[in-house]
Amino acid sequence: MDTPKPRASREEVLEALAAEVDRLIVDDFQRLVAMLYRLDIPEARLKALLRENPRADAGRLIAHLILERQEQKQRSREATRSDGTDIADDERW
Repeated sequence: MDTPKPRASREEVLEALAAEVDRLIVDDFQRLVAMLYRLDIPEARLKALLRENPRADAGRLIAHLILERQEQKQRSREATRSDGTDIADDERW
């Protein structure tokens, strides 16, 4: 029986994501922009955050926004998820 892998902490995920964002800033900025667009990261918020924190690690700031947005999406999915009890028995799959 396989033992499950321990889940990475939020901080570990943030660090790994920040490293990848830093790499994209240097090596493939257009891909980073496209990714941020697909993830629905608010451009105005990102620009304001970078402007307000000029000495901060941009990769870490962007990674924080990505994680925050993904958590928002997850909460939204959970809040709107139907448990199937409001569907008639003959209409359930």
